[in-house]
Amino acid sequence: MQLAAVLLAMTLCVPTVWAARTNGSGDVKIRVGLASSSSHNDTGELACAHLQNNTGYGAGYRFGYYDSDLDFVELGRTDESVTEVAVLKTQNMYYGYVASAGKYTYSDAITSDVAVGCYHIRIPGSYSTYEDAAADAAIFGGFVAWIDGAYQVRVGAYLSREGAEGALATMEQGTIVGTSSYGVNVVETGTDRILFQFDGGASQALGILPDVTGADDVRTWFVGFKYRGGFTYQRVGGGNLTVVNVVELEDYVKGVVCYEMGREWPLDALKAQAICARTYALKRLNYHGSLGFDVCNTDYCQVYRGAGSNRIDYGPSAVSDRAVEETAGEVLWYKNTLADTFFSSSHGGASESAYYIWGTSMEKYPYLCGVTDPYEETIADKNSYSSWTVTYSASALAKRLQGYGYGTNTSIDHLELTYSELGNVIKVKVAYANGQSNTITPRTSPGIRSAFGVNSIRFTVNGQTVQEGSGSKPAAGGGCAVNGTGSLSSLEGLYSISGSGTTEKAGEDLYVISGTGKTSKLEEGSGSNENTGGTNQGGGTVTVSGSSYVFTGSGWGHQVGMSQYGANAMARLGFSYDEIVEFYFPGTQVGDYQ
Repeated sequence: MQLAAVLLAMTLCVPTVWAARTNGSGDVKIRVGLASSSSHNDTGELACAHLQNNTGYGAGYRFGYYDSDLDFVELGRTDESVTEVAVLKTQNMYYGYVASAGKYTYSDAITSDVAVGCYHIRIPGSYSTYEDAAADAAIFGGFVAWIDGAYQVRVGAYLSREGAEGALATMEQGTIVGTSSYGVNVVETGTDRILFQFDGGASQALGILPDVTGADDVRTWFVGFKYRGGFTYQRVGGGNLTVVNVVELEDYVKGVVCYEMGREWPLDALKAQAICARTYALKRLNYHGSLGFDVCNTDYCQVYRGAGSNRIDYGPSAVSDRAVEETAGEVLWYKNTLADTFFSSSHGGASESAYYIWGTSMEKYPYLCGVTDPYEETIADKNSYSSWTVTYSASALAKRLQGYGYGTNTSIDHLELTYSELGNVIKVKVAYANGQSNTITPRTSPGIRSAFGVNSIRFTVNGQTVQEGSGSKPAAGGGCAVNGTGSLSSLEGLYSISGSGTTEKAGEDLYVISGTGKTSKLEEGSGSNENTGGTNQGGGTVTVSGSSYVFTGSGWGHQVGMSQYGANAMARLGFSYDEIVEFYFPGTQVGDYQ
């Protein structure tokens, strides 16, 4: 099925140079934050991080670090008998198993009899290899440490300097040592046995690769989910542990698609999601660089849960993995630049210009303009957000707004809603009885969705719509006309873009095709304004007042880029994945990344 031609103003875009980080084999790897001080991670910094090999997938662990190309540099390893390890910060740490929680808990306060102290005895000598250091460590009953780029042999893990001094008196050799505030210990879970100690200072993180057998497709448990690849542990700023999964790009995308979209959705919808997920990650390499990773694992970036949990109905499926494999290496380009591939659950009839939502420059990102979406409504029965209602009494709404510091000690007189040409609410002016007012937009804090407790910006209040002929054009840079929706004052400087990417300057006989197949001639100063599921298309303002305010709308999310339910619907209608993403991001093309 061929997409309708898209009409938009062609703008100059300065080419940007883009290069992906690759490892020695040429594969791109991504660093995903699983636990950090960022509020955008599910788990905050950890005093201890626990790893467990997935049954049947390898044994033992390798210790080292990742170089600048994300190639793993091995410094040491365990034998195959070790299947669970815990990484602790090098302070006095106490831990025990809590049966009711089914897990170990760790603390720097005295909570159990199992403790790992921060005072050690260093055995004199230097070692050029891990094997040499490990041999001496076995003789003294100690462990290998890698401190500031050199191997050491250390003994004991004492809770006090006095305890270490007592042990040293019986050994008659060595010195009492510790680590910097960046040091970490790796212990065998359930014991105080240190397997490896690492202190690379502020700039270097401990890396751990599971399995020493060379088995394929190794997966490792961390906080309830299984992950491919390796891990890094870093005490950013000398605090608790930041935990990062270092994983190949395609494995990362497999761990995103099934969580961001229904795992059994139509194949081409999942392929479209794979294109968006892959492009998004590559566009944001080092986005959270100050914390040691590229992207987080929540919907602030993209939801990522690795290879799944023990739930058979949650996580990667055969079809979601197939979607990733069959689009491997494909991304979305705008000219010679990776596109910003934003997406949300559903648009309710039309997406919106990123200019209105985030203040984005439409000259720089013309493909983030709004598009009329006639497809979502064809699967409205499958989308719980295809229609919704939120109701407030006038006093309840005033109280809600007062919670944000608006309209104190007064009541609401009326609301004035401004609609974009695509029928989305881009501004709400709240007028109060005392003559004051507040203006709320998607960009303010709180934005429209938070302030009024609605799921999207596509809604009416008390059923009132813009009167015919009262429409207004968007602000400069605010949007573009797509699929015949909206009005244009002039065809000057406009081009038509076919589904294959061919461009042609707009002439006198220019036609547009809506998503429903309706063909109409485009006249200057006019537009079809075909309503395909939204409200108040054509723009304009509405004033609403009363004793109650009923918000009736559709859609869920920020409304920029691809609609996931729209992609589902388009796939069911026979559109291919590249047609889907190119529809939601006008002027872009799917292609291989270089």
